[in-house]
Amino acid sequence: MKSRTKKQKRNIAMLGHKRIPSREGGVEIVVEELSTRMVKRGHAVTCYNRNGHHVGGKEFDIKKRKTYQGVRLKTVPTIDVKGLAAMSASFFAAVRAAFGKYDVVHFHAEGPCAMLWLPKLFGKRCVATIHGLDHQRAKWGKLASTYIMLGEKCAVKFADEIIVLSAGVQRYFKDTYGRETRFIPNGVNRPVNQPVNLIAEKYGLAGNDYILFLGRLVPEKGVGYLVDAYKQVETDKKLVIAGGASDTGDFLEELKEMAEGDDRILFTGFVQGRLLEELYSHAYIYVLPSDLEGMPLSLLEAMSYGNCCLVSDIAECAEVVEDKAVLFRKSDVADLKKKLQMLCDEEEMVESYRKSAADFVCRKYSWDDVVERTLELY
Repeated sequence: MKSRTKKQKRNIAMLGHKRIPSREGGVEIVVEELSTRMVKRGHAVTCYNRNGHHVGGKEFDIKKRKTYQGVRLKTVPTIDVKGLAAMSASFFAAVRAAFGKYDVVHFHAEGPCAMLWLPKLFGKRCVATIHGLDHQRAKWGKLASTYIMLGEKCAVKFADEIIVLSAGVQRYFKDTYGRETRFIPNGVNRPVNQPVNLIAEKYGLAGNDYILFLGRLVPEKGVGYLVDAYKQVETDKKLVIAGGASDTGDFLEELKEMAEGDDRILFTGFVQGRLLEELYSHAYIYVLPSDLEGMPLSLLEAMSYGNCCLVSDIAECAEVVEDKAVLFRKSDVADLKKKLQMLCDEEEMVESYRKSAADFVCRKYSWDDVVERTLELY
């Protein structure tokens, strides 16, 4: 009986992401990896994409398509206004999923789960992945935060299964709601390191001459601490801050004001494709100073390229890196400055972390394993 269940081909809907294919955030990467790999295993997957512009700007918009690597794509109406885009898109996606012939409807992120009850009402098996405790993020106003908390409570009450990405979030759901969840971390692909080309043309980087932050420019990522600490470090290595502003353009302007007067600091904006690969391939160190994370895909990716990483000591980062990276005390600018200076001064230490990073992270976090465990949960 068990083997027949494993071989059963399912019709799956996914929603809650912005759109695929896209690197607008970690949720989009997870949805793309899951959906495309499930299709390769013979399952039918439909992803409900948002309408609207790319978070990095209109120049990153791509032509709408109906399929991607075998995944069916359906674009739902979206009110393209801060705070309303996710709500409106998840509402229309949930309505369509409720009336579709799906065996499983998989919700991603807390806010979209506010509509989880609807496909559940129509007899669908509903699974929620909590990518992080989104109500704690600084970018949301009161309305959006209230909606996100509604989504969290709907997931607790109505979801057949809840997937979490860290032990800390698992404890949160158990302690707060008495709700059991399933821990299934994200995965990572082993990349091919790229030679220096575009980063030299665009930014004058030669390789091994910059410290890299790559992620959304939002307050909880700790980029403000990084700029403050870096300005106190004695080094010729530049600080490259790569990422789009998401819903917080004001915060990007704050960061640029903080960086004024230090011509070593470079803002690239949103990056993807070969440019992204080159930045990962040639960083001296990668820094992730977050106060809040779900499970940081950028950290997995940075390690997969063989980078020495410096990360805040929050559980969601520390659990990922174990002893294969350097930690600093969360929110502590002085400790971050001390660790940055240490790594800039001690190249042998950086090299020792580099040697073990890629093999460690690629063995520990496999997308094939993530897909297998998710399908078993379905």
